[in-house]
Amino acid sequence: MSDTDKLQIIPLGGIGEIGKNMTAIRCGDEIVVIDAGVAFPTAEMMGVDLVTPDISYLRDHRSMIKAIVLTHGHEDHIGSLAFVLRDLPGTPVYGTPLTLGFCRHKLSEYKQLNNAVLRGFEPDTTFISDNFEVEPIRVSHSIPDAVALALHTPAGTLVHTGDFKFDQTPIDGSLFDIARMSRIGEEGVLILLSDCTNVERPGFVQSERVVGETFDRVFSGAKRRVIMACFASNVHRVQQAIDVSVRYGRKVALLGRSMERNMETAKQLGYLKMPEGTRIRAEEIESLPPHMVTIVTTGSQGEPMASLSRMAADEHQKVKIVKGDTVIVSATAIPGNEDLVWRTVNRLFQRGAEVIYDGVMPVHVSGHGYAEELKLMLNLVNPRFVMPVHGEYRMLARYSAMAEQMGWPRQDIVRADIGDIIEVDENAVRNRGKIPQYGAVLIDGAGVGDVSEVVLRDRAHLAQDGFLVIVLGLDQETGEIVAGPEVNSRGFVFMDESEYLIEEVKQKILERLENRTDTADNDYSSIAQDLRTQIGKLLFKRTQRKPMILPVIMEV
Repeated sequence: MSDTDKLQIIPLGGIGEIGKNMTAIRCGDEIVVIDAGVAFPTAEMMGVDLVTPDISYLRDHRSMIKAIVLTHGHEDHIGSLAFVLRDLPGTPVYGTPLTLGFCRHKLSEYKQLNNAVLRGFEPDTTFISDNFEVEPIRVSHSIPDAVALALHTPAGTLVHTGDFKFDQTPIDGSLFDIARMSRIGEEGVLILLSDCTNVERPGFVQSERVVGETFDRVFSGAKRRVIMACFASNVHRVQQAIDVSVRYGRKVALLGRSMERNMETAKQLGYLKMPEGTRIRAEEIESLPPHMVTIVTTGSQGEPMASLSRMAADEHQKVKIVKGDTVIVSATAIPGNEDLVWRTVNRLFQRGAEVIYDGVMPVHVSGHGYAEELKLMLNLVNPRFVMPVHGEYRMLARYSAMAEQMGWPRQDIVRADIGDIIEVDENAVRNRGKIPQYGAVLIDGAGVGDVSEVVLRDRAHLAQDGFLVIVLGLDQETGEIVAGPEVNSRGFVFMDESEYLIEEVKQKILERLENRTDTADNDYSSIAQDLRTQIGKLLFKRTQRKPMILPVIMEV
C-alpha cells in the first residue's frame, strides 16, 4: 500500500477542549491544515492573554504544507493565524470572503499581513494540489460564510463539518447545502470529522430568527436606551438588532474596537445592511433622547476591558448606565467565564438597569447543532469511519455512544486526543502514537511561549500566599553581615501590624548565618536556599501560610 492510499489525521487543538481548533491532514508528502484558532485562558493561567496550538509539527514539515483552510471567522478558528504565519510565512490561506476579511484585521494588528497569502473561495468551488482536492460546502452557523470541507484524496474523501447547525430560516437566506452534502455521502466518504459541541442537548437548535422575535418584544417595551452585547463576530445578531432599531426609530452606536472593525468589514463586503443615517458615533449618544438610542457592544463574556464590563463598573468614558436602561446579554458564557459574566450582570442590576439574558428570555441560540442534527449529518454523509471533534471529553464520549447506537461499530469510531496520529485507509483506522511535540502555547503580552508551567505555578503561589523579600549585604572577604537583614512583605502580612513576626524572621536569619561555617566561600546560592527553607518553616509554624521567599544577597 502506497503513502497516498492512507490518510493521517493529526489534531493540534480542538479535541478534549473548546477552542484553538487546528487539524493537520496528511496524504503522501502533502499536508492541508484545517483552521488556526485560539482558546481563552482558564482561571489558572494568571496573566495569560491567549492560548494557541503548539505548531512544532507544522514547523518540522513546513515544506509539505500546501494550504491552511479556514472554515469560518470565529476566533477559535482563525485567532492564532498571525502566530502561525510568523513561523510559516507565505503559506497559502484559503477562506470565504468574510472569513478572510476578519483575518486581514487580525494579521494587520500583529504586523503579519505581509507574511500572508490570502486566497478567497466560494462554496462549491474547489482548489487542487497533487493529493488534495478541497471542496467547501455551505453550512449554517452563527456567522455568515461558514463552510464544511470535503477533502478528496487518493485514499478517499474526508469530510470536516466545521461548526454547523441546520437552520431552515437563516437571517441571510443562505441555506445549508444539504443536497451537496448528501451527494458527497452517496459518492462515498472514508471518514467524517464532526462538530459534537451540543451532543448532550436533545432535539434541534432553534432558528436565529427566534432571537429577532425576542428583540422585537424587548425593544417595543423599552422606555430608554437598549444596550445589546454579543460576540464581535456575530453579524446575524447585530443585523437583527439594527433591523429592530430601525423599526422603532432608534439610532445605533457600535462600541468596542473589535465590534466596530468587524461590522465595518461585514458592511463593506455586503453581509451587514444598515440604512443610511442609522449609525451614530459614541459621542452622539448623550445628545439624543434615550428612547432613540441602541448601543451594540462587546463584553458578553464579562471580559474586564470590554465595553459592557466597563459600563457595569461605571468606568466607561462615554456611556453611563442609569436606571431604566435595558441591557441584553445575547450570548451564553463560555466554560470558565461564568463568574465574570454574572459579576457583570449583577453590577448592571446594581446600577438600575433591566438585564435580560438567556434563561430569562430567548436572547441567544447556539450556532452548534443539537443531537438530532448531529445524527442527521451522520446519516447524510454515511461515512466508513467517524471521528468527533470540537468538544470536551464528555462530548466526544457522548457522540461516540450516539454513533454506536446508530449502527457504527465501536472499532470504526475514533476517540482521539491532541497530538495523536490517526491513520485511516479503506480497511481500518488506527492510532499510530503521538507526534514528538504538541499541546498549547501561552501568549502573554508580546511574549509567545515564554510562560511555562513553572511560571504559572509561581504566579498562583504569589496570588495565594504573597511573598517575602529578604535583603542582605555580606562582606566579600569575610562573609559577615554588613547591611540588613531587611524584610519586606507583599500580599503575605501587613507590615505595620506584624512587627513581632518580622523581628522574629530577622533574628532567625542572623541565627542561621552565625551558625554557618561556609559564608566566606561566596556560596550565595546555598545561603539563599538555606534561608528559604528555614524561614519558610518558621512562617508556616506561625501563620500556616507558605509565601514565596526571595532572598537577595549582595556582595559589599
